[in-house]
Amino acid sequence: MADAISPPGPAGAVRFLGKEAAYWRLRIKGAGLLLLTLGIYRFWFATDVRRYLWASTEIGGDSLEYAGLATELLGGFLLAIAIMVPLYTAIAAAALTLDTSEEAVAAIGFILLVLLGQLALYRARRYRLTRTVFRGVRFDQHGSAWRYALYALFWWTLVVATLGLAYPWAQAALQRFKMRHTSYGDLAGSFAGSGSALFMRTLALWFLVIGPIICAFVVLGHTVDWDALNKMVTAGESNPLALLTGKTGETVLAVFAAGIGTSLVAALLLYPLFAAMMMRWWISGLRFGSVTAQSLLRTSQVYRIYLRFAAVLVLFLLLTFAAAGAGTFIVDRLLKPSADAKELLASIVTIVLYVVIVLGASTIYQVVVTFAMWRLGVQTAELSGADALDSVCAAGVPSSALGEGLADALGVGGV
Repeated sequence: MADAISPPGPAGAVRFLGKEAAYWRLRIKGAGLLLLTLGIYRFWFATDVRRYLWASTEIGGDSLEYAGLATELLGGFLLAIAIMVPLYTAIAAAALTLDTSEEAVAAIGFILLVLLGQLALYRARRYRLTRTVFRGVRFDQHGSAWRYALYALFWWTLVVATLGLAYPWAQAALQRFKMRHTSYGDLAGSFAGSGSALFMRTLALWFLVIGPIICAFVVLGHTVDWDALNKMVTAGESNPLALLTGKTGETVLAVFAAGIGTSLVAALLLYPLFAAMMMRWWISGLRFGSVTAQSLLRTSQVYRIYLRFAAVLVLFLLLTFAAAGAGTFIVDRLLKPSADAKELLASIVTIVLYVVIVLGASTIYQVVVTFAMWRLGVQTAELSGADALDSVCAAGVPSSALGEGLADALGVGGV
C-alpha cells in the first residue's frame, strides 16, 4: 500500500502544506470569537494563525514551529498600555501648559509616536523570530531597537521628501540592517538586495502613479495668477483663495481632480505588479551564511490573487446588503414598528452592518490575499546551499513580547 504522506523534498525544497479551507475555518472562528469577546481573543487568535502558517511551511522535509504563547502577547500588550497611557497624557499636558504652539507639540508628539512605532516593529520582529524554531534551533535577532527606529525615521523622512523616489534605497538599507542582526542559530543572516536594482524596476510605476499629481500641480502653477495672489497676501487679504472663483476655480478643481483620480486608478491597477516586484526582490535578497534564496514568482500569479479578492469582496458586500435589506423589510412587515422603533431599528442595523462588513472584509483579505501571498511566496522560493542548515548550532534566547504589545497598541502589528 502506497504511503499517503507525501515524501520529504530535497534539502533546498520549500513547500507550503496548508489548505485554504482549513484557514477559512480558522479565520471565521477567530472573527466570531473576536466579536463575542470584544477583541480580547485577538492574542489567542494571532497565536493560532501563526502556528498554522509556521507549521504549514516546510523546508527540506521539516516544518517551522511557532513557540509563542497567547499569554505572552497579552502580557506584552498590558505592559505597553502601561507605557502608552502616561505618554499620551504627557503629550496632552504639554499641549495645554507649554507656551509653544499646538502645532509644535503635535509635531513632536507625532515624531515620538513614529519612533515608537518603528521600535515596536523591530522588537515585535525579534519576538516572532525568537519564537520561530526549525529543527530544534530557534531564530534570533539582536541589535539596538532604538538605533533601528532612528535609522528608519531618517529613511522614511527622505522617502516623503523625495515623493517616494528614495523608497528603494530605504527598503534596501532597512532590510540590510534587520538581516545583519538576524541569525538562525549560529548562522548569520544578511541581505543582498540592491536599492538601485529595485529603483530601476519601480521607476516606471513611480512615474505612472506620482506623475499625474506632479503634472496637475505644474498645470495649476500656470493657471493661478501668482502676481495678483501675492498682492492680495501683501495687502493683508484674509481670503486670498477668493481668486479661485468662477472659471479659474472650476479649472483648478478639474485639473486637481483629474490628477488625483488618474493617480489613484494607476495605483489601484499597478499595486499587484508592485507587490510582485517587492516580494521577488525581498526573497531573492535573503541570505543565511552560504544559504541563498531565489524567487520564481510571476506577476500574473499576484494579479490573480487580487482579482479574486475583488470578486469575493464584491459578492460578500452584495449578499450582506441584500440580507440586511431583506431582514429589515421582513421585520417592518411583520411587526409594523412605530416611527421611534423604526429609527432604533435603523441604528441597530447600521451598527451590525458596519461590524459585519469590517470583520467580513478583514477575514476575506486575510484568507484570499495574505494567506495566498504567503503560500505563493513559499511555493515559488528556491534555496541553494541548504546543506549548511544541517550543521547549525543553537544560539540566542527568547525575547519579551513588549514589542508585540507596543505594535498592537500603536496599530502597526502584523502576522
